[in-house]
Amino acid sequence: MDDVQRHDLLTREEEGELARRWRDERDQTAADELVRRNLRFVVKVAMGYRKYGLTLTDLIQEGNLGLIRAVEKFDPEKGTRLISYAVWWIKAYIQSYIIQSWSLVRVGTTQTQRRLFYKLPRALAAGRLDGEGQESWIARVAEELDARPKDVKLMLGAIKGRDLSLDVPLDESGGVTFGDRVPEPGPNPEQRTADSEEAQLQQRILRECVARLSERERDIVTLRHLGPDALTLREVGRRLGLSRERVRQLEAQAMRRLRSMMQSRYKARRVA
Repeated sequence: MDDVQRHDLLTREEEGELARRWRDERDQTAADELVRRNLRFVVKVAMGYRKYGLTLTDLIQEGNLGLIRAVEKFDPEKGTRLISYAVWWIKAYIQSYIIQSWSLVRVGTTQTQRRLFYKLPRALAAGRLDGEGQESWIARVAEELDARPKDVKLMLGAIKGRDLSLDVPLDESGGVTFGDRVPEPGPNPEQRTADSEEAQLQQRILRECVARLSERERDIVTLRHLGPDALTLREVGRRLGLSRERVRQLEAQAMRRLRSMMQSRYKARRVA
């Protein structure tokens, strides 16, 4: 982070020149300079997510990926500064990483749950009204956040019950850990390992197939399905300069391609 601070900020003119060199000539040196001169903003954004218990270094690394993505797509002729455009990508990459890393049990599997994941901490900090019970508080928060009470309860448990290491001692003697007291129902260790490897395989195939989509298809799939908050067709259209109907067509096309590629690759991997 000390090294980041040693790089001066770019003026609007310097930024525009570098951005045009990258856009028109694919000058990698110019792109690298744009990234390097804006890294301090990635650090600033990442600092705001420290409360989730992940290392700041990892958060910064994910934010850097978002910055790189923004540089790739930045158009200096739009009249905005790079960081104004990039901050959305930086946050999206960091938030996606947080959700993926949050728990050994997958959370944020729906758009509503992903929204709750980020908004519930504020509701927790605000606390209950005078005389308000737990169930009444949950019902009120669910209504305010346009969610079902059962979704609030689910995400509340995930947020307040972050993964606990089974190696933590039950008392000061350190002789007995939480793991010693946990029964072993369900799949055995071999089955759990197999399930984990299966999930990792599916995620790896998904990433590979998404990368093979066209740039526009990839952006639409990311904004609609893989980001921290799935955007509507209209919102995606505004962001990409397309009509709502065109976004719908491209999304349908991309999902068909994804489904076909994933089925083919999954069968090939399973046979191998």
